[in-house]
Amino acid sequence: MFNKIIKLAHKKCSKLEFLENGQQFYEVVIKHASRSATATPATVNSDSQHPPPSSLLPNPTAIESLPPLRDVDVSERPALFLRKIQVCCFLCDFSDVLKYVYEKETKRQTLEELVEIIQSGSFGFTENQEDLINMVSVNIFRCFPPSSLNTQNVDPEDDEKYQEPSWPHLQLVYEILLRYIVSPETDIKTSKRYIDHIFVLKLIELFDSEDQHEREYLKTILHRIYGKFMVHRPFIRTAINNVFYRFIFETQRHNGIAELLEILGSIINGFALPMKEEHKLFFIRTLIPLHKPKTFSSYNQQLSYCVVQFVEKDNRLADPVIKGMLKYWPVTNYQKEVFFLAELEEIIEAIQYPEFVHCTVSLFRQIGRCLNSPHFQVAERALYLWKNEQIISIVSQNRNVILPVIFEALENNLKSHWNRAVLGLTANVRKMFLEMDAELFEECQKQYLEKEARARELEEKRELTWKKLEAVAAQAVRDDMVLVK
Repeated sequence: MFNKIIKLAHKKCSKLEFLENGQQFYEVVIKHASRSATATPATVNSDSQHPPPSSLLPNPTAIESLPPLRDVDVSERPALFLRKIQVCCFLCDFSDVLKYVYEKETKRQTLEELVEIIQSGSFGFTENQEDLINMVSVNIFRCFPPSSLNTQNVDPEDDEKYQEPSWPHLQLVYEILLRYIVSPETDIKTSKRYIDHIFVLKLIELFDSEDQHEREYLKTILHRIYGKFMVHRPFIRTAINNVFYRFIFETQRHNGIAELLEILGSIINGFALPMKEEHKLFFIRTLIPLHKPKTFSSYNQQLSYCVVQFVEKDNRLADPVIKGMLKYWPVTNYQKEVFFLAELEEIIEAIQYPEFVHCTVSLFRQIGRCLNSPHFQVAERALYLWKNEQIISIVSQNRNVILPVIFEALENNLKSHWNRAVLGLTANVRKMFLEMDAELFEECQKQYLEKEARARELEEKRELTWKKLEAVAAQAVRDDMVLVK
Protein backbone atom coordinates (compact mmCIF):
# COMPACT_ATOMS: atom_id res chain seq x y z
CA MET A 1 0.00 0.00 0.00
CA PHE A 2 2.78 2.41 0.94
CA ASN A 3 4.58 1.70 -2.32
CA LYS A 4 1.43 2.46 -4.30
CA ILE A 5 1.11 5.87 -2.61
CA ILE A 6 4.73 6.68 -3.38
CA LYS A 7 4.30 5.73 -7.04
CA LEU A 8 1.13 7.82 -7.33
CA ALA A 9 2.92 10.84 -5.85
CA HIS A 10 5.77 10.47 -8.35
CA LYS A 11 3.29 10.37 -11.22
CA LYS A 12 1.62 13.59 -10.08
CA CYS A 13 4.92 15.36 -9.55
CA SER A 14 6.12 14.38 -13.00
CA LYS A 15 3.19 16.18 -14.57
CA LEU A 16 4.31 19.54 -13.06
CA GLU A 17 6.59 21.59 -15.30
CA PHE A 18 9.15 23.31 -13.04
CA LEU A 19 10.94 26.27 -14.54
CA GLU A 20 14.41 27.52 -13.67
CA ASN A 21 15.11 28.73 -10.13
CA GLY A 22 11.83 27.25 -8.91
CA GLN A 23 9.63 29.97 -10.41
CA GLN A 24 6.70 27.64 -10.92
CA PHE A 25 6.82 26.49 -7.28
CA TYR A 26 7.00 30.08 -6.04
CA GLU A 27 3.98 31.05 -8.15
CA VAL A 28 1.90 28.18 -6.84
CA VAL A 29 2.67 29.02 -3.21
CA ILE A 30 1.76 32.65 -3.61
CA LYS A 31 -1.54 31.89 -5.28
CA HIS A 32 -2.42 29.41 -2.57
CA ALA A 33 -1.69 31.86 0.22
CA SER A 34 -3.38 34.90 -1.24
CA ARG A 35 -7.09 34.59 -1.92
CA SER A 36 -7.16 37.91 -3.74
CA ALA A 37 -4.28 37.19 -6.14
CA THR A 38 -5.11 37.21 -9.81
CA ALA A 39 -5.12 33.69 -11.19
CA THR A 40 -4.32 32.62 -14.75
CA PRO A 41 -6.07 29.74 -16.47
CA ALA A 42 -2.73 28.01 -17.07
CA THR A 43 -1.87 27.67 -13.40
CA VAL A 44 -5.21 27.55 -11.58
CA ASN A 45 -8.25 25.34 -12.00
CA SER A 46 -11.38 26.87 -13.47
CA ASP A 47 -13.24 26.53 -10.13
CA SER A 48 -10.79 28.97 -8.46
CA GLN A 49 -10.83 31.69 -11.11
CA HIS A 50 -13.37 33.75 -9.10
CA PRO A 51 -12.66 33.13 -5.40
CA PRO A 52 -15.21 34.48 -2.86
CA PRO A 53 -14.39 37.80 -1.17
CA SER A 54 -12.79 37.70 2.28
CA SER A 55 -15.97 39.15 3.87
CA LEU A 56 -17.86 35.98 2.94
CA LEU A 57 -15.18 33.55 4.07
CA PRO A 58 -15.53 31.93 7.48
CA ASN A 59 -13.36 33.07 10.36
CA PRO A 60 -11.19 30.24 11.73
CA THR A 61 -12.59 31.06 15.19
CA ALA A 62 -16.08 31.82 13.92
CA ILE A 63 -19.18 31.53 16.07
CA GLU A 64 -21.62 28.84 15.17
CA SER A 65 -25.06 29.58 13.83
CA LEU A 66 -27.62 28.12 16.22
CA PRO A 67 -31.26 27.39 15.39
CA PRO A 68 -34.00 29.58 16.88
CA LEU A 69 -35.44 28.37 20.16
CA ARG A 70 -38.90 27.99 18.67
CA ASP A 71 -37.58 25.38 16.22
CA VAL A 72 -36.35 22.93 18.90
CA ASP A 73 -38.13 20.79 21.45
CA VAL A 74 -39.10 22.34 24.77
CA SER A 75 -36.74 20.02 26.63
CA GLU A 76 -33.76 21.25 24.58
CA ARG A 77 -34.45 24.97 24.91
CA PRO A 78 -32.68 25.64 28.25
CA ALA A 79 -29.46 24.11 26.95
CA LEU A 80 -29.79 25.99 23.66
CA PHE A 81 -30.44 29.26 25.52
CA LEU A 82 -27.26 28.76 27.54
CA ARG A 83 -25.34 27.92 24.37
CA LYS A 84 -26.51 31.14 22.73
CA ILE A 85 -25.25 33.12 25.74
CA GLN A 86 -21.87 31.41 25.52
CA VAL A 87 -21.65 31.98 21.76
CA CYS A 88 -22.11 35.75 22.29
CA CYS A 89 -18.89 35.82 24.33
CA PHE A 90 -17.09 35.78 20.98
CA LEU A 91 -15.77 39.28 20.13
CA CYS A 92 -15.90 40.39 16.53
CA ASP A 93 -13.26 42.51 14.84
CA PHE A 94 -14.79 45.86 13.82
CA SER A 95 -11.52 47.41 12.65
CA ASP A 96 -12.46 46.41 9.10
CA VAL A 97 -16.09 46.88 8.06
CA LEU A 98 -15.89 44.28 5.29
CA LYS A 99 -14.18 41.64 7.38
CA TYR A 100 -16.07 38.62 8.74
CA VAL A 101 -19.50 40.03 7.95
CA TYR A 102 -21.11 36.63 8.41
CA GLU A 103 -19.86 36.28 12.00
CA LYS A 104 -20.96 39.80 12.90
CA GLU A 105 -24.42 39.28 11.51
CA THR A 106 -24.75 35.88 13.22
CA LYS A 107 -23.84 37.35 16.58
CA ARG A 108 -26.18 40.30 16.10
CA GLN A 109 -29.09 38.01 15.33
CA THR A 110 -28.28 35.86 18.35
CA LEU A 111 -28.19 38.92 20.60
CA GLU A 112 -31.52 40.12 19.21
CA GLU A 113 -33.04 36.73 19.98
CA LEU A 114 -31.68 36.88 23.54
CA VAL A 115 -33.25 40.33 24.01
CA GLU A 116 -36.64 39.03 22.81
CA ILE A 117 -36.42 35.97 25.07
CA ILE A 118 -35.49 38.00 28.14
CA GLN A 119 -38.12 40.63 27.40
CA SER A 120 -40.85 38.01 27.03
CA GLY A 121 -39.91 36.37 30.31
CA SER A 122 -39.82 32.92 28.75
CA PHE A 123 -36.71 31.95 30.70
CA GLY A 124 -35.83 32.81 34.28
CA PHE A 125 -32.45 34.10 35.37
CA THR A 126 -31.96 31.69 38.25
CA GLU A 127 -29.78 29.19 36.40
CA ASN A 128 -28.06 31.43 33.86
CA GLN A 129 -27.22 34.59 35.80
CA GLU A 130 -23.50 33.94 36.03
CA ASP A 131 -23.16 33.10 32.33
CA LEU A 132 -25.29 36.10 31.35
CA ILE A 133 -23.27 38.60 33.38
CA ASN A 134 -20.04 37.02 32.16
CA MET A 135 -21.20 37.51 28.55
CA VAL A 136 -22.10 41.14 29.27
CA SER A 137 -18.74 41.78 30.95
CA VAL A 138 -16.77 40.27 28.08
CA ASN A 139 -18.52 42.55 25.58
CA ILE A 140 -18.75 45.92 27.33
CA PHE A 141 -15.65 46.10 29.55
CA ARG A 142 -12.78 47.20 27.35
CA CYS A 143 -9.98 49.74 27.10
CA PHE A 144 -10.75 52.92 25.17
CA PRO A 145 -8.44 54.12 22.40
CA PRO A 146 -6.87 57.59 22.63
CA SER A 147 -9.45 60.33 22.40
CA SER A 148 -10.23 61.42 18.84
CA LEU A 149 -12.33 64.44 19.88
CA ASN A 150 -11.44 67.82 21.32
CA THR A 151 -13.82 67.87 24.29
CA GLN A 152 -13.28 71.58 24.90
CA ASN A 153 -14.86 72.57 21.58
CA VAL A 154 -17.58 69.93 21.22
CA ASP A 155 -21.01 71.29 20.42
CA PRO A 156 -23.61 69.38 22.53
CA GLU A 157 -26.14 69.77 19.68
CA ASP A 158 -23.78 68.61 16.95
CA ASP A 159 -25.38 65.88 14.82
CA GLU A 160 -22.04 64.41 13.67
CA LYS A 161 -21.09 62.59 16.86
CA TYR A 162 -18.69 59.75 17.38
CA GLN A 163 -20.16 56.24 17.37
CA GLU A 164 -18.44 53.13 18.66
CA PRO A 165 -17.72 50.77 15.72
CA SER A 166 -19.08 47.81 17.67
CA TRP A 167 -22.24 49.66 18.69
CA PRO A 168 -24.62 47.32 16.74
CA HIS A 169 -23.55 44.59 19.18
CA LEU A 170 -22.98 46.76 22.24
CA GLN A 171 -26.46 48.27 22.09
CA LEU A 172 -28.04 44.81 22.28
CA VAL A 173 -25.73 43.76 25.13
CA TYR A 174 -26.66 46.90 27.10
CA GLU A 175 -30.31 46.18 26.40
CA ILE A 176 -29.88 42.66 27.81
CA LEU A 177 -28.19 44.05 30.93
CA LEU A 178 -30.92 46.65 31.41
CA ARG A 179 -33.68 44.04 31.02
CA TYR A 180 -31.90 41.82 33.51
CA ILE A 181 -31.63 44.56 36.14
CA VAL A 182 -35.20 45.86 35.87
CA SER A 183 -36.80 42.42 35.60
CA PRO A 184 -38.97 41.57 38.63
CA GLU A 185 -37.72 37.99 38.31
CA THR A 186 -34.16 39.07 39.16
CA ASP A 187 -33.46 38.06 42.76
CA ILE A 188 -31.42 40.80 44.47
CA LYS A 189 -29.78 38.46 46.98
CA THR A 190 -28.49 36.24 44.20
CA SER A 191 -27.71 38.89 41.59
CA LYS A 192 -25.62 41.05 43.95
CA ARG A 193 -22.99 38.31 43.80
CA TYR A 194 -22.52 39.15 40.12
CA ILE A 195 -23.50 42.86 40.12
CA ASP A 196 -20.86 43.54 42.77
CA HIS A 197 -18.61 46.51 43.56
CA ILE A 198 -16.07 45.53 40.91
CA PHE A 199 -18.76 45.32 38.25
CA VAL A 200 -20.21 48.70 39.27
CA LEU A 201 -16.78 50.33 39.32
CA LYS A 202 -15.98 49.09 35.82
CA LEU A 203 -19.41 50.31 34.70
CA ILE A 204 -18.65 53.81 36.00
CA GLU A 205 -15.30 53.80 34.18
CA LEU A 206 -17.18 53.25 30.91
CA PHE A 207 -18.73 56.72 31.25
CA ASP A 208 -15.58 58.06 29.62
CA SER A 209 -16.77 56.62 26.30
CA GLU A 210 -16.94 59.09 23.43
CA ASP A 211 -20.16 57.50 22.17
CA GLN A 212 -23.10 59.47 23.57
CA HIS A 213 -25.49 56.58 22.92
CA GLU A 214 -23.39 54.34 25.15
CA ARG A 215 -23.29 56.94 27.91
CA GLU A 216 -27.08 57.24 27.80
CA TYR A 217 -27.45 53.49 28.29
CA LEU A 218 -24.89 53.57 31.10
CA LYS A 219 -26.75 56.41 32.78
CA THR A 220 -30.02 54.48 32.76
CA ILE A 221 -28.42 51.22 33.91
CA LEU A 222 -26.43 52.80 36.76
CA HIS A 223 -29.49 54.69 37.95
CA ARG A 224 -31.49 51.45 37.99
CA ILE A 225 -28.73 49.69 39.92
CA TYR A 226 -28.69 52.53 42.46
CA GLY A 227 -32.44 52.25 42.93
CA LYS A 228 -32.58 48.44 43.15
CA PHE A 229 -29.37 47.52 45.01
CA MET A 230 -29.42 49.60 48.19
CA VAL A 231 -26.22 47.95 49.39
CA HIS A 232 -24.34 49.61 46.51
CA ARG A 233 -25.57 53.17 47.10
CA PRO A 234 -22.71 54.52 49.27
CA PHE A 235 -20.16 52.85 47.02
CA ILE A 236 -21.69 54.37 43.85
CA ARG A 237 -21.66 57.87 45.38
CA THR A 238 -18.03 57.45 46.45
CA ALA A 239 -16.98 56.11 43.04
CA ILE A 240 -18.65 59.01 41.21
CA ASN A 241 -17.04 61.41 43.66
CA ASN A 242 -13.61 59.94 42.86
CA VAL A 243 -14.26 60.42 39.12
CA PHE A 244 -15.00 64.09 39.77
CA TYR A 245 -11.85 64.51 41.89
CA ARG A 246 -9.69 63.00 39.15
CA PHE A 247 -11.39 65.20 36.55
CA ILE A 248 -11.02 68.44 38.55
CA PHE A 249 -7.52 68.08 39.95
CA GLU A 250 -5.75 65.79 37.47
CA THR A 251 -6.99 65.18 33.94
CA GLN A 252 -9.45 68.04 33.23
CA ARG A 253 -10.88 65.66 30.59
CA HIS A 254 -13.78 63.24 30.84
CA ASN A 255 -16.64 62.54 28.45
CA GLY A 256 -19.30 61.51 30.96
CA ILE A 257 -19.40 64.30 33.56
CA ALA A 258 -22.81 65.52 32.36
CA GLU A 259 -24.35 62.04 32.57
CA LEU A 260 -22.91 61.39 36.03
CA LEU A 261 -24.29 64.73 37.21
CA GLU A 262 -27.72 63.77 35.85
CA ILE A 263 -27.63 60.63 37.99
CA LEU A 264 -26.56 62.69 41.00
CA GLY A 265 -29.39 65.14 40.37
CA SER A 266 -31.91 62.33 40.86
CA ILE A 267 -30.01 61.05 43.90
CA ILE A 268 -29.88 64.50 45.53
CA ASN A 269 -33.59 64.94 44.88
CA GLY A 270 -34.21 61.90 47.08
CA PHE A 271 -32.06 62.97 50.03
CA ALA A 272 -33.93 62.99 53.32
CA LEU A 273 -33.97 66.08 55.55
CA PRO A 274 -31.97 67.08 57.47
CA MET A 275 -29.14 66.19 55.12
CA LYS A 276 -26.21 64.16 56.34
CA GLU A 277 -22.86 65.83 56.86
CA GLU A 278 -21.43 63.50 54.20
CA HIS A 279 -23.70 65.04 51.56
CA LYS A 280 -22.82 68.60 52.57
CA LEU A 281 -19.10 67.83 52.33
CA PHE A 282 -19.66 66.38 48.87
CA PHE A 283 -21.43 69.60 47.89
CA ILE A 284 -18.63 71.85 49.14
CA ARG A 285 -15.63 69.75 48.08
CA THR A 286 -16.87 68.46 44.73
CA LEU A 287 -19.80 70.32 43.19
CA ILE A 288 -18.43 73.80 43.85
CA PRO A 289 -14.94 73.05 42.39
CA LEU A 290 -16.64 71.66 39.28
CA HIS A 291 -17.18 75.31 38.30
CA LYS A 292 -13.44 75.61 37.66
CA PRO A 293 -12.59 73.35 34.63
CA LYS A 294 -12.45 74.79 31.13
CA THR A 295 -15.04 72.28 29.86
CA PHE A 296 -17.66 73.69 32.24
CA SER A 297 -19.97 74.56 29.33
CA SER A 298 -20.44 70.86 28.46
CA TYR A 299 -22.14 70.10 31.81
CA ASN A 300 -23.26 73.47 33.19
CA GLN A 301 -26.99 72.68 33.06
CA GLN A 302 -26.62 69.41 34.99
CA LEU A 303 -24.31 71.01 37.56
CA SER A 304 -26.67 73.95 38.05
CA TYR A 305 -29.56 71.55 38.69
CA CYS A 306 -27.56 69.67 41.35
CA VAL A 307 -26.50 72.89 43.07
CA VAL A 308 -30.03 74.30 43.13
CA GLN A 309 -31.31 70.99 44.55
CA PHE A 310 -28.87 71.29 47.44
CA VAL A 311 -29.71 74.94 48.10
CA GLU A 312 -33.46 74.23 48.08
CA LYS A 313 -32.99 71.49 50.67
CA ASP A 314 -30.77 73.67 52.88
CA ASN A 315 -30.69 77.45 52.30
CA ARG A 316 -27.59 77.75 54.46
CA LEU A 317 -25.58 76.26 51.58
CA ALA A 318 -26.28 79.35 49.45
CA ASP A 319 -23.46 81.29 51.09
CA PRO A 320 -20.66 78.77 50.37
CA VAL A 321 -21.83 78.15 46.81
CA ILE A 322 -21.98 81.87 45.96
CA LYS A 323 -18.55 82.46 47.51
CA GLY A 324 -17.22 79.46 45.60
CA MET A 325 -18.59 80.77 42.31
CA LEU A 326 -17.04 84.18 42.99
CA LYS A 327 -13.74 82.41 43.65
CA TYR A 328 -13.84 80.58 40.31
CA TRP A 329 -15.42 83.43 38.36
CA PRO A 330 -14.02 83.47 34.77
CA VAL A 331 -11.92 86.42 33.70
CA THR A 332 -11.66 86.06 29.92
CA ASN A 333 -14.26 83.39 29.07
CA TYR A 334 -17.40 85.38 28.25
CA GLN A 335 -19.55 82.31 27.51
CA LYS A 336 -18.72 80.89 30.93
CA GLU A 337 -19.65 84.21 32.57
CA VAL A 338 -23.10 84.01 30.99
CA PHE A 339 -23.54 80.50 32.40
CA PHE A 340 -22.43 81.70 35.85
CA LEU A 341 -24.97 84.52 35.80
CA ALA A 342 -27.77 82.14 34.78
CA GLU A 343 -26.86 79.77 37.63
CA LEU A 344 -26.71 82.65 40.11
CA GLU A 345 -30.24 83.65 39.13
CA GLU A 346 -31.52 80.15 39.88
CA ILE A 347 -29.72 80.07 43.23
CA ILE A 348 -31.10 83.46 44.27
CA GLU A 349 -34.60 82.28 43.35
CA ALA A 350 -34.17 79.25 45.62
CA ILE A 351 -33.06 81.06 48.80
CA GLN A 352 -34.72 83.28 51.35
CA TYR A 353 -33.74 86.85 52.26
CA PRO A 354 -31.86 86.06 55.52
CA GLU A 355 -29.46 83.70 53.70
CA PHE A 356 -28.81 86.37 51.07
CA VAL A 357 -27.45 89.00 53.44
CA HIS A 358 -24.05 87.41 54.11
CA CYS A 359 -22.76 87.64 50.55
CA THR A 360 -24.67 90.66 49.21
CA VAL A 361 -21.78 93.11 48.84
CA SER A 362 -19.28 90.73 47.20
CA LEU A 363 -21.96 89.32 44.89
CA PHE A 364 -23.19 92.66 43.57
CA ARG A 365 -19.66 93.96 43.15
CA GLN A 366 -19.12 91.12 40.71
CA ILE A 367 -22.48 91.79 39.06
CA GLY A 368 -21.44 95.44 38.71
CA ARG A 369 -18.27 94.35 36.91
CA CYS A 370 -20.43 92.25 34.60
CA LEU A 371 -22.62 95.29 33.88
CA ASN A 372 -19.55 97.09 32.56
CA SER A 373 -18.32 94.10 30.54
CA PRO A 374 -17.30 95.04 26.97
CA HIS A 375 -18.97 91.82 25.79
CA PHE A 376 -22.61 92.74 25.29
CA GLN A 377 -23.96 89.25 26.10
CA VAL A 378 -22.44 89.35 29.59
CA ALA A 379 -23.75 92.86 30.23
CA GLU A 380 -27.22 91.95 28.93
CA ARG A 381 -27.38 88.79 31.06
CA ALA A 382 -26.42 90.75 34.16
CA LEU A 383 -29.10 93.37 33.45
CA TYR A 384 -31.72 90.66 32.87
CA LEU A 385 -31.41 89.78 36.58
CA TRP A 386 -33.61 92.78 37.29
CA LYS A 387 -36.44 91.27 35.28
CA ASN A 388 -36.78 88.47 37.84
CA GLU A 389 -39.47 89.28 40.41
CA GLN A 390 -37.78 87.24 43.14
CA ILE A 391 -34.52 89.14 42.66
CA ILE A 392 -36.33 92.49 42.55
CA SER A 393 -38.01 91.63 45.83
CA ILE A 394 -34.70 90.74 47.49
CA VAL A 395 -33.01 93.85 46.04
CA SER A 396 -35.79 96.14 47.27
CA GLN A 397 -35.45 94.73 50.79
CA ASN A 398 -31.70 95.29 50.73
CA ARG A 399 -31.49 98.34 48.47
CA ASN A 400 -29.56 100.40 51.03
CA VAL A 401 -26.60 98.06 50.50
CA ILE A 402 -27.03 97.06 46.85
CA LEU A 403 -27.64 100.42 45.15
CA PRO A 404 -24.43 102.10 46.44
CA VAL A 405 -22.46 99.11 45.18
CA ILE A 406 -23.77 99.09 41.59
CA PHE A 407 -24.69 102.76 41.10
CA GLU A 408 -21.29 103.62 39.66
CA ALA A 409 -21.50 100.70 37.21
CA LEU A 410 -24.91 101.92 35.99
CA GLU A 411 -23.66 105.47 35.46
CA ASN A 412 -20.50 104.29 33.66
CA ASN A 413 -22.64 102.17 31.33
CA LEU A 414 -24.78 105.14 30.38
CA LYS A 415 -21.68 107.18 29.66
CA SER A 416 -19.49 104.85 27.68
CA HIS A 417 -21.01 101.47 26.76
CA TRP A 418 -21.06 100.85 23.02
CA ASN A 419 -24.12 98.56 22.74
CA ARG A 420 -27.57 100.18 22.35
CA ALA A 421 -29.45 97.27 23.94
CA VAL A 422 -27.23 97.48 27.02
CA LEU A 423 -27.79 101.23 27.20
CA GLY A 424 -31.57 100.75 27.10
CA LEU A 425 -31.56 98.03 29.79
CA THR A 426 -29.26 100.11 31.98
CA ALA A 427 -31.61 103.10 31.74
CA ASN A 428 -34.56 100.86 32.77
CA VAL A 429 -32.70 99.52 35.83
CA ARG A 430 -31.65 103.03 36.81
CA LYS A 431 -35.25 104.23 36.52
CA MET A 432 -36.44 101.29 38.63
CA PHE A 433 -34.08 102.24 41.47
CA LEU A 434 -35.18 105.87 41.20
CA GLU A 435 -38.83 104.88 41.57
CA MET A 436 -38.02 102.39 44.32
CA ASP A 437 -36.32 104.94 46.60
CA ALA A 438 -35.79 108.46 45.22
CA GLU A 439 -34.07 109.72 48.35
CA LEU A 440 -31.52 106.89 48.36
CA PHE A 441 -30.99 107.35 44.62
CA GLU A 442 -30.25 111.07 45.05
CA GLU A 443 -27.84 110.30 47.88
CA CYS A 444 -25.99 107.76 45.74
CA GLN A 445 -25.91 110.20 42.85
CA LYS A 446 -24.49 112.89 45.11
CA GLN A 447 -21.77 110.56 46.36
CA TYR A 448 -21.01 109.53 42.79
CA LEU A 449 -20.66 113.16 41.66
CA GLU A 450 -18.41 113.95 44.62
CA LYS A 451 -16.27 110.92 43.80
CA GLU A 452 -16.03 112.06 40.19
CA ALA A 453 -15.04 115.55 41.31
CA ARG A 454 -12.33 114.16 43.61
CA ALA A 455 -11.09 111.98 40.78
CA ARG A 456 -10.86 115.00 38.47
CA GLU A 457 -8.99 116.97 41.14
CA LEU A 458 -6.53 114.13 41.63
CA GLU A 459 -6.06 113.89 37.87
CA GLU A 460 -5.43 117.63 37.63
CA LYS A 461 -2.92 117.48 40.49
CA ARG A 462 -1.17 114.55 38.83
CA GLU A 463 -0.92 116.41 35.53
CA LEU A 464 0.33 119.55 37.33
CA THR A 465 2.97 117.53 39.16
CA TRP A 466 4.18 115.99 35.90
CA LYS A 467 4.35 119.45 34.31
CA LYS A 468 6.48 120.72 37.21
CA LEU A 469 8.77 117.71 36.89
CA GLU A 470 9.10 118.31 33.16
CA ALA A 471 9.94 121.96 33.77
CA VAL A 472 12.60 121.09 36.39
CA ALA A 473 14.08 118.48 34.06
CA ALA A 474 14.18 120.94 31.17
CA GLN A 475 15.88 123.56 33.38
CA ALA A 476 18.47 121.01 34.52
CA VAL A 477 19.28 120.15 30.92
CA ARG A 478 19.78 123.84 30.07
CA ASP A 479 22.06 124.35 33.11
CA ASP A 480 24.15 121.34 32.12
CA MET A 481 24.50 122.69 28.60
CA VAL A 482 25.78 126.04 29.95
CA LEU A 483 28.34 124.31 32.19
CA VAL A 484 29.70 122.33 29.26
CA LYS A 485 30.30 125.53 27.35
